[in-house]
Amino acid sequence: MPIHDVFIVFIALHIATGAPGLIGFWVPVAARKGGNLHRLSGRFFAVSMLLTATSAMTMASLTLWRPMETHPHLLHHTDFSDPVLVRGIFGWMMLYLAILTINLAWYGWRAAANKRDHAKNRDWINWSLQAVLFVAASQCAIEGLRIGQPMMIGISTIGFATVGTNLWFLLKRTPSPIDWLLEHIKAIVGTGISVYTAFFAFGAVRFIPELALAPALWAIPLLVGLGLIFYHRWQVSRRFNARRAAGAG
Repeated sequence: MPIHDVFIVFIALHIATGAPGLIGFWVPVAARKGGNLHRLSGRFFAVSMLLTATSAMTMASLTLWRPMETHPHLLHHTDFSDPVLVRGIFGWMMLYLAILTINLAWYGWRAAANKRDHAKNRDWINWSLQAVLFVAASQCAIEGLRIGQPMMIGISTIGFATVGTNLWFLLKRTPSPIDWLLEHIKAIVGTGISVYTAFFAFGAVRFIPELALAPALWAIPLLVGLGLIFYHRWQVSRRFNARRAAGAG
């Protein structure tokens, strides 16, 4: 089977798992926290993102191998006709974003599942995901520097920040009663940021290639996601401090 046909198969799998996740992301965000709808929809979102990111890793690997054969529609486009650029953007950066998505989806899911036993968060999967993400973010930054794409360097900082904050929590011996929830919010909303960023960027190049590297397009998911993270973390901290103050009184 020609490599482009294989690539199309993984695109179909990517859409089949990613589209429900993109929509389903908003259900746990809006649902009552801790309720059955929140738990079930959150689990659905995490699983769909793990599957979507896995297919994205395969697509990125195929692009690294054969950049123009997997993206023949870019052969005659002035901005993306260079195989080096296609390999950098749709290979290395897509691979990095896929690994970032897997890292956050798994970490956020397990933070909630292990809220009563923090030691279970320190398993080999979580440790390995931090190491792999650090390598992927470093490679994205190095490749961005090599081919002159500042956006690749900038977006790699999200991976470094993710690894740093994840390790801060994993290495904590006695986390506070709400640390797991704050990390859960960060990771699951961060998963949404990652997948919507990829959706806008790599989806745009198929329809409006001129917008694929537009900073404003990439900034939308980041700004919305950070707003959601800060808001929900503030709400959780405020309620926790109010209960603690009431108990002390």
